Amino acid sequence: MQEMYEKYKKLLFKLAYQLTGTVSDAEDVVHDVFLKLYDVPPEKLGEPKAYLCKMVTNRCYDLQKTARKKREQYFGEWLPEPLSNSEEDSMDSVIRDDELSYGILVLLEKLSPTERVVFVLREALSFEYHEIAELIEKSEANCRKLFSRANAKMGINSEEEVHSEAASQDLVHDFIIALKQGNLNQVISMLDQNVVLVSDGGGKVTAAVEPIETRDYVAEFLFGPVRRASMIEGISHIEISQINGQPALILRSNEGIHTVGMIHVENNMIRNIYMVRNPDKLKHVRI
Repeated sequence: MQEMYEKYKKLLFKLAYQLTGTVSDAEDVVHDVFLKLYDVPPEKLGEPKAYLCKMVTNRCYDLQKTARKKREQYFGEWLPEPLSNSEEDSMDSVIRDDELSYGILVLLEKLSPTERVVFVLREALSFEYHEIAELIEKSEANCRKLFSRANAKMGINSEEEVHSEAASQDLVHDFIIALKQGNLNQVISMLDQNVVLVSDGGGKVTAAVEPIETRDYVAEFLFGPVRRASMIEGISHIEISQINGQPALILRSNEGIHTVGMIHVENNMIRNIYMVRNPDKLKHVRI
């Protein structure tokens, strides 16, 4: 059992995290699955990977039902929990180059639980359609339709690379410099005409309750609390770190990290900015 745990725990955590959008739920799912595995007859584990992924998927289905109800009552905008990969031996270290970007995790919220499962299994874990069909007990043709429907809901062209929208290190660096220097024109020039900023405070800290749209309003927001925070020496500053396998803005004070900003790029322009400020969602960020 220990050997199986070591072999599959990161894969299962990756699956659970991308199905739930929360680190704590993903950790609980993995632990629950391996506890239940003690009661599974050995003859049922002919293909452990498929069996374990099915157990994780079923558990996540149950969690998604209750999560949707909670999110309907959530104050303001809901964003997935950021995930750092700073500790090599932690389950948090599953982020790899082929990981779905944070921008895709946000879009996954538009999908039904089944569509989400098919998309994650196909794009994040590279499962073949016949494997997905066996895992979720649907036909291969149905799985292909679910995947196509998921792409359409997320606004993804079937021919484009779904991992390409994460901002580069250089872009994030230039963006931070422009903010710190108060270069409004430079900041605006980096923003797409249809840029949208989403801020998640969960009602526990200050955050925009509704998404902020257009270059001018987004720039105004960024030059407000974000830039002020970076200018107060000893109280807060902005830095870059790897979150969810991509460069991210980190706002840190003497008390620790209070904001994580993820940037989504389209055609080398900043299309989306996701600011996670809810302290409950930042406790797993270890930098």
